Amino acid sequence: MTVKEIFETMDYGPAPESASEALAWLVDMGDRFGCFIDGAFTKPGKTFESKNPATGNVLAHVTQATQSDIDAAVKAARKAQPAWAKDGHARARVLYAIARLLQKHSRLFAVLETLDNGKPIRESRDIDVPLAIRHFYHHAGYAQLMEAEQPDREAIGVCGQIVPWNFPLLMLSWKIAPALAAGNTVVLKPAEYTSLTALLFADICRQAGVPKGVVNIVTGDGDVGEMLVNAEVDKVAFTGSTAVGRRIREATAGTGKSLTLELGGKSPYIVFDDADIDSAIEGLVDAIWFNGGQVCCAGSRLLVQEGIAEAFYARLRERMDKLRIGDPLDKCIDVGAIVDLVQLDTITRLVDGNTEGETYRAAGAVPASGCFYPPTLITGLSSSARLMQEEIFGPVLVATTFRTPDEAVQLANNTRYGLAATLWSENVNLALGIAPRLTAGVVWVNGTNMFDAAAPFGGVRESGFGREGGWEGLSAYTRPKGSTTALKRVAAFEGDPAPTDPLDRTAKLYIGGKQARPDGGYSTAIHGPKGKLLGHVGAANRKDIRNAVEAMNAAAGWSKTTGHLRAQILYYLAENLFARGEEFAARIDAMCGKGGAKEVDLSIRRLFTYAAWADKYDGVAKGVPIRGMALALKEPVGKIGVLCPDEAPLLGLVSVMAPAIAMGNRVTLVASEPFPLAATDFYQLLETSDVPGGVVNIVTGSHEELAPTLADHLDVDAVWSFSSSDLSGGIEKRAAGNLKRTWVNHGKARDWTTAEGEGAVFLDAATEVKTVWVPYGE
Repeated sequence: MTVKEIFETMDYGPAPESASEALAWLVDMGDRFGCFIDGAFTKPGKTFESKNPATGNVLAHVTQATQSDIDAAVKAARKAQPAWAKDGHARARVLYAIARLLQKHSRLFAVLETLDNGKPIRESRDIDVPLAIRHFYHHAGYAQLMEAEQPDREAIGVCGQIVPWNFPLLMLSWKIAPALAAGNTVVLKPAEYTSLTALLFADICRQAGVPKGVVNIVTGDGDVGEMLVNAEVDKVAFTGSTAVGRRIREATAGTGKSLTLELGGKSPYIVFDDADIDSAIEGLVDAIWFNGGQVCCAGSRLLVQEGIAEAFYARLRERMDKLRIGDPLDKCIDVGAIVDLVQLDTITRLVDGNTEGETYRAAGAVPASGCFYPPTLITGLSSSARLMQEEIFGPVLVATTFRTPDEAVQLANNTRYGLAATLWSENVNLALGIAPRLTAGVVWVNGTNMFDAAAPFGGVRESGFGREGGWEGLSAYTRPKGSTTALKRVAAFEGDPAPTDPLDRTAKLYIGGKQARPDGGYSTAIHGPKGKLLGHVGAANRKDIRNAVEAMNAAAGWSKTTGHLRAQILYYLAENLFARGEEFAARIDAMCGKGGAKEVDLSIRRLFTYAAWADKYDGVAKGVPIRGMALALKEPVGKIGVLCPDEAPLLGLVSVMAPAIAMGNRVTLVASEPFPLAATDFYQLLETSDVPGGVVNIVTGSHEELAPTLADHLDVDAVWSFSSSDLSGGIEKRAAGNLKRTWVNHGKARDWTTAEGEGAVFLDAATEVKTVWVPYGE
């Protein structure tokens, strides 16, 4: 037998990792855990079993938290928060101490994570724990720098955080590190299946000198999560399924709680015919069989260019057969256990229920006991097949083919999700041309599953909103400094229905670059403060909103224009507004009684401000520890419906429209309800200022009637509301339908004449961050 034959026939021997230290820690803790509240473990209450999914053995008994536990944890966090927020350097020292202790006990965390979750020890040891450590180190730096770099921001307060079972420790670090760095205190609920490393982390917090009440851990099932969402917290941060995320959006609607959601995905893995196939296959193994496919951003939809598909599938099946399935504590194992029998049953049911394509299961032996499922490939599926659209959350890869790059983009974006995407090509021009066209919060080029504390991560569409990592993730745990006042309802003036102008004027809607009569055929009289009839405006309805959305779709090319072009058009708008400034000022004075000249002047300034920002609000290259770049790109949100401020009919409209279109969005503006004539005059400027039809649409009518239509519309990407009507709760609740982004005022006033009415907060709301990872080198 030759040396080559020996290597080809050689089998791996076992390389078991000892679990003795982790089991000893469980014994030392009594194998029964209470919650961790106000710096100490509570006495265990009613408990449930935490099992090793690879063996079924019970590891410990964990308390099912009660409402009183939640209340006590929130109370402790509330009491500790002001002192914790005072000193950024003190926070930095504590976060650094946590990172150092995680390093010192890294093997203990890795083994306990594998015992509790079922993932291979190589993954928890080499990926999960080091990344968790990296997050605390990195955010210690943010704590030190925040006061100097973000002097106008402050901590939100008490954060309720809920993490899933697929990355228990890593998700904990993604949530707790930025929250603490920004000066918040936290109440965190780990997943019911995987609570043990969170409880070990609580033990570490005591050793690191975390002040009492700053970190609290409450354990239990979904009922505990629901109690935490409904508790008196200031922010809810959730990672988990889209279905649960939608319920949380509905539950928090109208409460004023800040919310970030990192939800499910059905991420495309695109292989072009010029790709390095061997590298692409190794990347695919990492993309779908890492953590047993139980990854929200798993590359679970394989799209292969048609010319190489059969060869690619053949080599992939060969690679699958070499994957080793078994005891997660064995360092030679590639695929460990599914977290629980419930999840295993879900995977089995979905795959067995499929009737399309060809199913191939890896030839490797599967343990007879425990929660194991073999790596599976299903080829030949149609794009509408259930398994191509639904998240399986297991080691199951579904595949189809494409012919051209355009078709690849269409197939990749044919999903309700938008978390991540991977593409493989040796043609850098092709790769960097495709990446911006993919609807995803993260795009990996010639690699996959690259993460870092410095690089923002998060999704779009039904994969949620908000980012974790980088300054972008930190900002999700801060808010602008300053107090707010209640916004009073601005009522329209009433008066004599008889016209004073011999020529009656009824302003139309402005949709798709054209003046349009309202579908309903109704109009509303607009009076001045002394009762003078100033004119009529159309009362828009659901069909008018539908037409405006269609117009925004037709204007999709606006998002692809350059910032320079958008700036020139905004400058042109300002120029034309200046030329008609006296006319607009007189209109505002007639409607509101005063303030017209000031409002026109500030509106011109706002147009100049966002013209200046149009080509300067840049993305950045993040300092990540790889040979390559992580580019955090600013992209437009898409189609935004805006309920304009009632109290500032021209300035309010310009202040929300200008940042939105400067960043490449298309907007439908619902004009000030009591004072809409400034908006209907403004569309005359749009017609003469080179603004393409459909980029800006203006409708008039009842905010209360039109807000639900915008929030319900599944083809609207975001809704902003600055109306003086109480609409925030309804908008947020209805927005859960497609998990669109919302920015609402919760009945709080904003001074549109000051810096409060412009700036970075508007640009942030008008953009999404897409992180494109591009490794380089041979």
